[in-house]
Amino acid sequence: MTKPTILWFRRDLRLADQAAIAAAASQGPVIPIYILDDETPKHRKMGGASRWWLHHSLKSLDKDLRANGSRMIFRRGKAADILAELASEHGAKEIHALHHYEPWWLNAEKDLRTKLDGNAELVLHHGNYLLPPGTLKTGGGSPYKIYTPFWKSLRERMPPAPAIAPRKAFDAPDAWPKSDHLDDWNLLPTKPDWAKGFADHWTPGEEGALDGLKAFVDKAVQYDEGRNLPSEQLVSRLSPHLHFGEISPATIWNRIAGQGAKVETYLKEIVWRDYAQNVIQQFPQYGGESYREKFRAFPWRDMADPRVRKDYDAWCHGQTGYPIVDAGMRELWATGWMHNRVRMIAASFLIKHLLIDWREGEKWFWDTLLDADFASNSVNWQWTSGTGVDSNMFVRIMAPLSQSEKFNAGDYIRKWVPELADVSDPYIHDPEESGAKPPSYRSKIIAHKDARVRALDAYAQVK
Repeated sequence: MTKPTILWFRRDLRLADQAAIAAAASQGPVIPIYILDDETPKHRKMGGASRWWLHHSLKSLDKDLRANGSRMIFRRGKAADILAELASEHGAKEIHALHHYEPWWLNAEKDLRTKLDGNAELVLHHGNYLLPPGTLKTGGGSPYKIYTPFWKSLRERMPPAPAIAPRKAFDAPDAWPKSDHLDDWNLLPTKPDWAKGFADHWTPGEEGALDGLKAFVDKAVQYDEGRNLPSEQLVSRLSPHLHFGEISPATIWNRIAGQGAKVETYLKEIVWRDYAQNVIQQFPQYGGESYREKFRAFPWRDMADPRVRKDYDAWCHGQTGYPIVDAGMRELWATGWMHNRVRMIAASFLIKHLLIDWREGEKWFWDTLLDADFASNSVNWQWTSGTGVDSNMFVRIMAPLSQSEKFNAGDYIRKWVPELADVSDPYIHDPEESGAKPPSYRSKIIAHKDARVRALDAYAQVK
């Protein structure tokens, strides 16, 4: 009787270009397992939108595994405890998985090794990033903190190795462990079903990821301009697939890079994901603490004040009176995703127009984004707020009304803010100022000029 090998899935829900699968399956019978662990991450457990995606992604992967003679085992609880118990029960000598670098997964891996106590080995493989975080060093031997030299250094190491072919057949263990039913995890919202529209926009799973990549390839040459045009469909929308590991960054790089020099801007976005993880590895508290020390005393408005909470709620639900901001926040609520340019505008508005701590916005995105990623989310918010290791200056305050007009957001606004559906360009970008605001659309919660003065006054206190 051949002892099985355990294959531990986390954010790597694919069969192709998966080194852990290749290694585990080469040794004989495999027990694939996904553990819904809300204990180890604590306050960083997955948000509601991510859980919706996870349900459908796991369902898709289980289907793919079954088509190849295997199946997914579902368990819920503390990952280290469950894996150690499973290894002991089935005599497994190895547990294979991809490296994960979030602080809670590093803790879980350390805990698991302790619990295995030499009776089995945790074997980790690379594959969630173009290069393992920490690989690239400056001339002085330290990890990069600034993006541009990081990009240049990584670019010299590309292209990545060709993708590992998907496993077409698995050996089954002599006996399958008991498994939860995925539906019993209640990952899908019901009362109310606020995600009911998500399926109109997304197909979670490896097949959906590959279809998304195929659809984007020919558009990639337009990405440099398209990433700023929310009314156009010129972005990849691959971020949720990447976050859940339904497709590897190496697969995307090798497919897109062949389109020529015009796709470099998009490749830089893929590298930004590596860069964000590189930052988190150096500064594990980055998701909850401003990197720049002076900003730790920044006079953010007090969320205990009902007026501040009211402003925050207006931002969350797209009721600020700024059409481009409201369109983005409503797109987020309806689809679990927001266009690249609009994310920056909406984030800047919360931080600088409403003077609300960037961490409040990060928490909202963590719960509502399908692609909510600890590293990318934290680094992006700190870039916008000017508090990060490599970030925009706080005094550079985005003007959402002019941004909207500059990037031709009229059709985007009409789609997501139905109160403004009949307002034409150029009035739709600032209908209140132009006298075209319908009674059903609210007035601005703060004037741009007043917000700018208040933000600069606050900055002066920590400057």
